[in-house]
This record gives sequence, C-alpha cells and structure tokens, in this order.
Amino acid sequence: MSREKSESKRNGTERAAILLLSLGEAEATEIMKHMGAKDVQRIGAAMTQLQNISRAEVQNVLSEFTSELEEKTALGIGVDDYLRKVLIGALGEDKAGGVIDRILFGRSSKGLEALKWMDARAVAELIRQEHPQIISIVLAYLDADQSAEILSQFPDWLRADVIMRIATLDGIQPTALHELDEVIEKQFAGKTGALKTSIIGGIKTAAQIMNFLDSSQESVLIENIRKVDDTLGGKIQDLMFVFGDLVEIDDRGMQEVLRAVPGEKLLLAMKGADDELKAKIFKNMSQRAAEMLKDDLESRGPVRLSEVEAAQKEILLQVRKMAEAGTIQLGGKGEEFV
Repeated sequence: MSREKSESKRNGTERAAILLLSLGEAEATEIMKHMGAKDVQRIGAAMTQLQNISRAEVQNVLSEFTSELEEKTALGIGVDDYLRKVLIGALGEDKAGGVIDRILFGRSSKGLEALKWMDARAVAELIRQEHPQIISIVLAYLDADQSAEILSQFPDWLRADVIMRIATLDGIQPTALHELDEVIEKQFAGKTGALKTSIIGGIKTAAQIMNFLDSSQESVLIENIRKVDDTLGGKIQDLMFVFGDLVEIDDRGMQEVLRAVPGEKLLLAMKGADDELKAKIFKNMSQRAAEMLKDDLESRGPVRLSEVEAAQKEILLQVRKMAEAGTIQLGGKGEEFV
C-alpha cells in the first residue's frame, strides 16, 4: 500500500529522473544535450533522492512516456546553462565524467555563451573591473535569473548604473558583439561557435533581471535609478511582475497555475499575499482544498521573510514559463513578459 501510494505521487520531475536512470549513458547523454539546464538541475536533484525503485514502477514510467510520445508531433526543448554542476551534484564526479565530456565538448561554448555555464560569483569577478557598459551588455545577453545573481555581487551604485544602461540599450551591432565575444573567449578555452542575436537590452530586459533580485536589493535599486532618471525608473517598475500581480490572471489560468505549483511552495508564498490574492486563489480551488489551505495558513507558525520571497519568486518563474508556452495569459503589467 505504501509503495503504491509513493508511486502514485511521483511528479513529472521524478518520473523524468526514473526514465533517464533507466536508459544507458549514451542515450541519456543525447537527451540531456537538448534539455534546458534548469530542467536538468531539477531532474539531477531528483536522481539523488530516488531509492528502492521497483521494476514495476520503471515499467510504468516507460509506458507513460511511450504513450505521451505517440501523441506528440514534435518535442521542443530549450538549451541553457549549468549542466556540469548539476551532473556532478547528481551523479558524483567520477560517474558524471563521461557524460559531461560528451555533452560539453559536443557543444559550442564560446565567449559569452560559455559564461552561462559559470557560477554567478565567478562571472562577477571576471567582469567586475570592466566598464559598466560592457557589464550591461554581458548581463543583457545572459538569462535574467543568472544576471540577477551576478548583479547582486556588485555595490549599489554599480547595480543602478548597469540596470539603467541595460534599460536604455537598444541592441548592439553584430561586429561589436563579436569583438566582445572574442575578448571573453581569450580568458578561457572554448569551442568555435557563433552568437545568435544582437537584439539585447531594453527596459523589458532590465525589469526581468530585477524580478530575480531580493526585495531589499530591488527597492534600493529602483530608488537609486529614480534619483537619476525618474521616468526611466518608473518605466522599469511598470514592467516588473510581482507576486501580487497574479490576481490579474483569469480563473482558468489561475487553476492551471495551482495545478503546477507544489502545495508547500504555495503555502509559503501565501504567507506574504494580500487578502485579494488569497481570495482569488481560494476561489479557484475546490472547497475542500481551500479549507485545508486556510487551516494550514492559520496553523503555520512564523516563517522567515526570505523563505516567503524565495517561494514567491519560484512561483513567478513558473508562471512566466507557462505564459511563454501559451498555457496561460497574464494581465496587467505581467502581459509585457509574454
């Protein structure tokens, strides 16, 4: 009974981990080449937690995968950043070595692209002494969450300068981007490759990066920007998508979000939600589920603000991904991120 209950509660990440572990190294490597790094990180963490998986459960996962694959016409999965850290953390350095070599050395990781595979603190040290304009181009090129981590390593005055430059950056000439790419490439080994776009920067990019900062850093940064350019600061703030903006999602979209968000994560996030958003969430749950959540909120003791904010940021990231995939539509300020 307990095993049946455990199997029935497997989420998508755990099922993917079971699937990959059941495949050979070569097959798993080929699949991971086409996975986004955030997905690989979650699956890698799940791999380390799996224990005593029955043959029946493996067969069940494989059957589900086959059935779902037969219904699809194509698989479109993005490729992102830090696979190396994930594989070593999940499988151990010795075991992961062969997989890492085949994946990393089979890909292009030149210059700016290679920065996506580096720890945020390492990138911050690498570019800290560069002109703020160079820093702004680098951060505009990287993913918003990684850029936010890098930005948090800088002093307040530099954060404000960089974000303002990103907000006013209207793309960059391909030749200039190529030159910057080559300069960075000289600092570490890399394979040949080409940058795919020079359409980077802008107010939207600045706002997306700021969405990943801690609330305290966020507020200080906006205040510093508005001191220099109140209009620009207002435009950035208008495009920032915060947890309270979830109230603008329609009922059907909210139901999709609630299905995708783990219960514990939702409980933590709602500790910092206002009454209007709470009512919206309760409205889109079954009466029984809503009552249980209300009871949990009342019985839950004090929670660190940092934990609440982290849960809210994680839910916002999931919501943005769902909006980009067309699963839901965002209203109000959030619409700018679709």
